[in-house]
Amino acid sequence: MDSTRQRDTDLFESEQVAAGDGSSGGSGGSGDDWDGGSPADGGSGRREKKRNRKVLVAALVLLLVPVLAVGGYLAWLNHIVTNNVKQELLLPDDGSAGSQPTDKNGNVVVQPAGNGTNYLVVGSDAGPGRVGGRSDVMVLVHVPADHSAVTLIHFPRDLYVSIPGKGKNKLNAAYAFGGPPLLVKTMQDMLGVRIDHVALVGFEGFKSMTDAVGGVDVNVEESSNQPPYVFTQGVQHMDGAMALAFVRERKQLSEGDISRGRRQLAFIKALMLKTLSKDVLTNPIKLKDFTEAATTNLTVDQKLDVGTMRSEALALRDLRGGDIRFITAPFTGFGTSPAGASIDIVDEVKMADLGDAIRNDELNAYK
Repeated sequence: MDSTRQRDTDLFESEQVAAGDGSSGGSGGSGDDWDGGSPADGGSGRREKKRNRKVLVAALVLLLVPVLAVGGYLAWLNHIVTNNVKQELLLPDDGSAGSQPTDKNGNVVVQPAGNGTNYLVVGSDAGPGRVGGRSDVMVLVHVPADHSAVTLIHFPRDLYVSIPGKGKNKLNAAYAFGGPPLLVKTMQDMLGVRIDHVALVGFEGFKSMTDAVGGVDVNVEESSNQPPYVFTQGVQHMDGAMALAFVRERKQLSEGDISRGRRQLAFIKALMLKTLSKDVLTNPIKLKDFTEAATTNLTVDQKLDVGTMRSEALALRDLRGGDIRFITAPFTGFGTSPAGASIDIVDEVKMADLGDAIRNDELNAYK
C-alpha cells in the first residue's frame, strides 16, 4: 500500500525562529578617554576625562548586569536539569556481546568511526485504566557528526520483528519482555546500527510541557471525536490535556498506530516550534516552567550526563526548522500474526537501506 510506505512526513517548514531582532543601538566612540583638550585647558580636561570615565563605568554596569543576570538564570536552569533528570541502566551491558549490533548470522556489524550519534527516545503511557510496561512511542534520533541536521525516525509499535531470545513479536513487546536494554538490542540488530543513548519520557510530561508554553497550535490531518474533545482538520490550538488525548487516539484513525504516529510527530513539531518562539525564549517564567516539565518526567541512560546534553545542545544551536526531518520506518502494509494480532509488516530491503544510511551517516541522501 503506497500510502503506508511514505516515509518522509515533511512536517517542518523552512523557517527561522529568532529570540530577538538582533539590532544594536548607537555608534561607538574612538575608544580614548582623553577629549583632545590642550594642556592649557588643565582642570577642564581632567574633569571631562573623569566624566567620560564615569559614563564608561555606568555603561559597563548597564551592560554587565543583564549579562550576569542571564548567566545566573542559566545556572539556575542547569541546576533544575541536574536535580530532575534521572539516570538508569537503560543500555545493554557493555561487557556483553549483546551490546553490539549483530546480523542474522550473529556476526557483529562494524560501526564506522565518526558516524554521528543515535538517541532512542521512548515514550510510555500508562493511560486511563492501563497497566503494564509497553512502549507507545519509539523514535530514533540521528545527529550527524557535523551537527548540521537532525533526523527523527518513528518506529511503529506494531512492527513485527525478531526479538533476541523471544522469537517474533511486535516491536513494543521487547520493552515489556526486557525493558529498555532488550528494546535497544532488538532495534540495533534490526538496523545494524549502534544506539548510543536512551531517553524515557512519560506521556504526562508532554501534557506538562504543553501547558508550560501556553498551549500549542497543531495541524490536525484526520478528524476524530474523543469526548470532551473534537478534533477537526486544520490547525487547532490545544492545551496539555487536549494534546494528550490527541496523541493517544488510534482506534478512530484510518491507519491505526501509523496514523497515531503521524499525530505524534505533528504534535512534536508544534511543541518544538512553540518552545523556540520568541514568546517562550524571552519569557523567563515560561522557559523555567518548560524546563521543569521537560526534565521532571525524563530518565536517561547511565552514560548521558548533563554535561554531554549541554554540549550537544550547544552544537545544535544553529539548527532551523528546515534542518529537522521526520521519517517513518519502512513497512509494506498490515497483516495478522500467528497469534491473531494486528501487525505492521517490515519492508526488509528498505529497512536495510535505512540502517546503512544511519550507520554511514548518510541520512541526508536517504529516500
